[in-house]
Amino acid sequence: MDIRNVRIFSFFSGSGLLDAGFEDCGFTISMVNEFFEPFMEAYIYARQQMQIDNPEFGNVLCDINDFLNQYDRRRELREFLELLHNRQKVIGFIGGPPCPDFSIAGLQRGRDGQNGKLSLSYVNLILEMLPDFFLFENVRGLWSTQRHRAYYEELKTMLQNSGYITTERLVNSLEYGVPQDRERIILIGFKRELLCENWINENNTLNNFDWNNNIRFDADEVKAMQWPTHTPFQVDLNTLCPENIIRELTVENWFGRNDVYNHPNSQDYFRPRAGLARMLVIDEGDTEKKSYKRLHRWRYSPTCAYGNNEVHLHPYKPRRISVSEAMALQSLPREFELPPQMSLTNKFKTIGNGVPYLLAKGVAQTISDYMEMI
Repeated sequence: MDIRNVRIFSFFSGSGLLDAGFEDCGFTISMVNEFFEPFMEAYIYARQQMQIDNPEFGNVLCDINDFLNQYDRRRELREFLELLHNRQKVIGFIGGPPCPDFSIAGLQRGRDGQNGKLSLSYVNLILEMLPDFFLFENVRGLWSTQRHRAYYEELKTMLQNSGYITTERLVNSLEYGVPQDRERIILIGFKRELLCENWINENNTLNNFDWNNNIRFDADEVKAMQWPTHTPFQVDLNTLCPENIIRELTVENWFGRNDVYNHPNSQDYFRPRAGLARMLVIDEGDTEKKSYKRLHRWRYSPTCAYGNNEVHLHPYKPRRISVSEAMALQSLPREFELPPQMSLTNKFKTIGNGVPYLLAKGVAQTISDYMEMI
């Protein structure tokens, strides 16, 4: 299957980190759907700066449930899909429904939470529109917490019963070269009729999807390395990179790689009226607290999720990290920018909510590699 013949419909798109990974692997994004207008504006702005064409069927600002419950929205989406099928295109849906209700650090409302219900909405949309393949992304808690896992298995069974053959993996962004310890469950499904029967297990799962194709590091081995722990904080202190670690996975490597101090979003950071004294006594590398974690320049970052009062401090400057630095920790290309008029809160939220770029790109490439066999 020629990847140039594939068209992607993106849901819960945010500012497009997942989409960027797919685009860089040769997939074409045909439609973008996002509910929150500032995120949609950021999506459009970022792609304008990178000179990426607008999607053929536009950037659709609405609730995903509108495609299920509003006649005009549902008809319009069906017409888009029919048009592409008539052109002999292969259609994929990708999306990561908002996940606070399943997050271990969240409120644990699960399937009954407002965000938790959106996972079912996304699955229902897949079942209604029947794309040729789909990707579903969410937090580890949906997969590893017992009561949330039951909900996840229900959703997966619904998809399998409707003719999708699935494969899943709990991935860590470190595996793909992201300087961040962040786990996500990825569920992928293909229509049975696209596949050879000997590729399918009795439990409706794929037996030949190689998740290891584009994995570069073993996350457990990375974590077991002798990374530096605490260094007394000193403004602009120079230190050398230790031996026997992977420099590529360090905060400092990505700050340099993305030229974060000269990036258009380099001055976008919170300037607290109080709290500077508190910042000055936190060691570089002290990330054990719930908040006010000072990153270590020669180590990877904890999960970059900036809700729930999560505050990451710069390793050797007396301030919080900037938006450009947060984007570097999400392994985004340096050309990726957020609009100047966007609020700081929304900038950090959209970056923190996104799938790390290199993780997205690695998974997209793995899908592309598999589709070449179909």
